[in-house]
Amino acid sequence: MSEVLVNVERGPLVESKHRGSIAIVNAKGDVIVRVGDIDDVIFARSSMKPLQTLPIIETGAADHFQFDDGDLSLCCASHNGERQHTDRAASILSRIGLEVSDLQCGTHPPRFQAAFEEVIKEGKEITPIYNNCSGKHSGMLATAIHMNESIDDYYKVEHPVQQRILSVISELTDVPVNDIQIGIDGCGVPVHGVPLKNLALSFARMADPSELDESRRQSVGRVTKAMMNAPEMVGGTARFCTDFMKHMGGRVFGKVGAEGVYCVGVPEAGLGIAVKIEDGNSRATNAVVMEILDQLDLLQEQEKKDLASYHFPELLNARKEKIGTLRPVFSIRQTVDQ
Repeated sequence: MSEVLVNVERGPLVESKHRGSIAIVNAKGDVIVRVGDIDDVIFARSSMKPLQTLPIIETGAADHFQFDDGDLSLCCASHNGERQHTDRAASILSRIGLEVSDLQCGTHPPRFQAAFEEVIKEGKEITPIYNNCSGKHSGMLATAIHMNESIDDYYKVEHPVQQRILSVISELTDVPVNDIQIGIDGCGVPVHGVPLKNLALSFARMADPSELDESRRQSVGRVTKAMMNAPEMVGGTARFCTDFMKHMGGRVFGKVGAEGVYCVGVPEAGLGIAVKIEDGNSRATNAVVMEILDQLDLLQEQEKKDLASYHFPELLNARKEKIGTLRPVFSIRQTVDQ
């Protein structure tokens, strides 16, 4: 059963509670910490993007099209739609000889308010390049082009692009392909359902790839290095993913997923962390992640100060006055599966 992870405090009352589960696993698959229902199958949503980026490297597409850290980081992104993101996605598309119209991710306005206002002021059309998943889709298209595969259906589960991704996810999560639950994500590509502890395992193996074969170790290293070296591409201005990796100085990599999912890899400890908020409200995930690292003694004092607003998020009213706080209330228990 899931446990209360975060209280929402307003005045003297706990107004709401966010329940959820936490799995912390090492690269050997040992469960180090369990809170709640870590055997439950959940959709990883966008937290799976670092894994989905690996085939771009392993097919040779990344080298062929000269992907740098910023490009690979954008492929892992749920970005704000700021100019830094759209310009880089446009650059990838240009290098592979395609147009924005080839993106099959659908369209929504930029998530960052200032970027949205800029689009409106300049009278630009809101195209799929502003979709928070346009980097991932650009990378998928690069792989399809490099492998001489069709591009109009690259987003479908039966396409080789998606089958390669499915194979990678199976290998890193230790879940057989036929046992991975498949749904459709917000951007139209397959979304993958695995137990929370197996999702944590995949991030542990990316944090400590020493047991993987040489080729996979190299591709994993390139992806995690890219995320930590170019964190601004993963999210953007005022986003936890970006600020988390920036202020942690290359000590962690993290990726948000919709519906209350967050995953972290901790290379120095060889750990993978997976969080699922039961009600799907992502406002609780940042506080949970910060509290986990604090309880594991993995935060330095300056990091605590720099990221305090994510650890104990303030609730503001329309006058921008503080009227409440999100407060983590769980305690992690050290466990080892027998």
